[in-house]
Amino acid sequence: MAFASASNGAVRFTEEQEALVLKSWAIMKDDSANIGHRFFLKIFEVAPSARHLFSFLRNSDVPLEKNPNLKKHAMAVFVMTCEAAAQLRKTGRVTVRDTTIKRLGSTHFKNGVSDTHFEVARFALLETIKDGIPASMWSPEMKNAWGEAYEHLVAAIKEGMKPVALL
Repeated sequence: MAFASASNGAVRFTEEQEALVLKSWAIMKDDSANIGHRFFLKIFEVAPSARHLFSFLRNSDVPLEKNPNLKKHAMAVFVMTCEAAAQLRKTGRVTVRDTTIKRLGSTHFKNGVSDTHFEVARFALLETIKDGIPASMWSPEMKNAWGEAYEHLVAAIKEGMKPVALL
C-alpha cells in the first residue's frame, strides 16, 4: 500500500484520518493490554510460524493465551503503534524515539522479518481494532486511517532495518 508523504519527507495524514484514529484510540486505550494481546494472538492465528521470530516464545511451553512475556510485549507494541498513529498529523512523522526505531529496525532485520510479516501484522492490527471498537464506528475510512498510520510506522522501521553506510 502506498502512503502519502510531503516532498520534504513529512507525513501527510489528514485531519479526518487523525480524528478517526484519535477517537478509536481513546476507546481502546484503557484496555490496551487485552487488545494488544488479541492483536498478537491474531498474528499467530494467521501465521503460526511467526512464533519463531520472538526469542521469548521459541522454547516456551506456556500457551500463547497465558504467556506473560507475550502479554507484556503485545501491550508495548500495541500502545507504541497507536500512540505513533495518534501523533502523525501533529508531528508530521512517526514519533517513536529514534533510538527505539533504530532498535526496532535492527531487531526486525536480525530476526528475518519480511514484508509478508508486516502484511500479516497489518491485517491483524486492523482486525483487532475493528473488534476493539463499537461496530458502528468501523468504516472504510477508519480502516484506511489506521492502515495509513501503520504503513508510516512500518516505513520507519524498515528504514531502521537498512544497514548503516560507513563513511
